[in-house]
Amino acid sequence: MTNVVRFPEAMVVSDVTPAEVVRRRLDAQRISSTTFTQPDEVVAWLGAVQAQDYLGALWAVGLRLVDARESDVERALTERKIVRTWPMRGTLHFVAAADARWMTELLAPRQAAAAASRLRSYGIDDAVLSRTRRVLVKNLEGGRQLSRPAVYQVLERAKIATDKQRGLHMLWRLAHDCVLCFGPREGKQQTFVLFDEWLPQAKRLPRDEALAELAQRYFTGHGPATLSDFAWWSGMKLADARLAVRLADERLDKALVGDQCVWFARSTHATLTARTGAHILPAFDEFSVGYTDRTAAVDACHLSHINRGGGMLDPIIVVDGRVVGTWKRRIEDGELIFSSAPFSPLNRSKTRAVQLAVERYARFLELDVRREVRAVRSRGRARRALERSPMRLSSR
Repeated sequence: MTNVVRFPEAMVVSDVTPAEVVRRRLDAQRISSTTFTQPDEVVAWLGAVQAQDYLGALWAVGLRLVDARESDVERALTERKIVRTWPMRGTLHFVAAADARWMTELLAPRQAAAAASRLRSYGIDDAVLSRTRRVLVKNLEGGRQLSRPAVYQVLERAKIATDKQRGLHMLWRLAHDCVLCFGPREGKQQTFVLFDEWLPQAKRLPRDEALAELAQRYFTGHGPATLSDFAWWSGMKLADARLAVRLADERLDKALVGDQCVWFARSTHATLTARTGAHILPAFDEFSVGYTDRTAAVDACHLSHINRGGGMLDPIIVVDGRVVGTWKRRIEDGELIFSSAPFSPLNRSKTRAVQLAVERYARFLELDVRREVRAVRSRGRARRALERSPMRLSSR
């Protein structure tokens, strides 16, 4: 791990090996085992689930449930138990409805301030944002929902230009002020709603209480992790992350991994049912995006295979705690085609474990496995063979 931050005053309870770090993270993230049955339980446990890839984020929640369907997660969004918005790092996340306000008020101002000059380059200043806010509040109040194209039409009629990404930047900025958030889908289009009307149960927290709560959520759902991991994930300054950890210190345990201090939730000794040793995780899953250093789970030589740069993280295959490859899906003629690209050949037991993970994903999508084919054996010749003979999952 990198970015060492030492806490000489910390009461270290034990040493933890890198292999133990990965096992504990899989447990903490409720990937290897879970008791959760409701999507909002998962999201609240993790603190937030990155959701710029909407369909991938639905699976990120679903794979952490005892048994779920994609429609169950979407229902939680429609029923306002979870919400999709921009609470942290300037990026879309799912958060529990009750947490949306305090988390956004704690974390979004720093991102908004950092983006001020970029917005000005689009001609978006305080006056434009104020006009945009008035227009949208007038057109959304009373529980109305508008898709992004419809929002742009409303703004254009009010002589507020939305071309050249101006519209998206204005919506992004107003979400940071808790004016807007996403509502339910309208066909394939996401809709926008007024934050106050859609989430009346969203609570405020005093700053110190919010800092402590965020630290506890992160290290409970992601630990063991370093202070730098927490600062990266939250988008906070390192000093604020350090304060948050100190405020939550009584609820956390500490350990050493080499010469680094890591934090994790105080053990609750919950009884969990273990799952198969293989998992297929979506792009931007918290298991990969939640840490500054991913080499605990993936060999350094394969990092470029899962991180294409520019913040793009591919879907990954995890077997026995190690990232062993990537995967893709596409839908053709009502069928879902699943293709995998292992970094190296998988033995028979690992191949079977991956197949079981794919079958679980198929159940989530309410699809059936039509037929099985031989697994991909490398990223070159065997990948081309897979394209000739893919695994097809067809709808019932």
